[in-house]
Amino acid sequence: MDGLKLVAFDETDLQIVSAHVQDAVAKVGDLDYSATAKRFLLPMRRFVWEGKSTFLKPRPNERRSSLLLFDRVLSARTAGIRRDRPDEVLSLLTLRFRAGELPGGDIELVFSADATVRLAVECIEVRLSDLGGAWEAASRPSHKV
Repeated sequence: MDGLKLVAFDETDLQIVSAHVQDAVAKVGDLDYSATAKRFLLPMRRFVWEGKSTFLKPRPNERRSSLLLFDRVLSARTAGIRRDRPDEVLSLLTLRFRAGELPGGDIELVFSADATVRLAVECIEVRLSDLGGAWEAASRPSHKV
């Protein structure tokens, strides 16, 4: 399978990207905001939710190196993230858009353990790109319903 490449320019697109990055893991030290470039980068190892399993051929649990890129970012704030612990692992749960003066607003990256990154954006401009091959994951993320 070729790597996934998605672009989001509105809230509906962002929800699709969010579904593909649910349960991705990243290190605190990899969070990268450039005020000059108005860009926030999040290198991650995303769980591959897309694809089909069949009764005769179950799909193996898989992760891929990916990059989540946010453009037109005016500011980035964190809560519940210890920047002095760069090797701490964050588990991404969802992406949310909070509308401000449209087309701008805030994009929230919600992680487990009450950690968040809030990006003030001029507009939604997000790209998700797989960067390389896949590898088998030891387990499949599960959530209580």
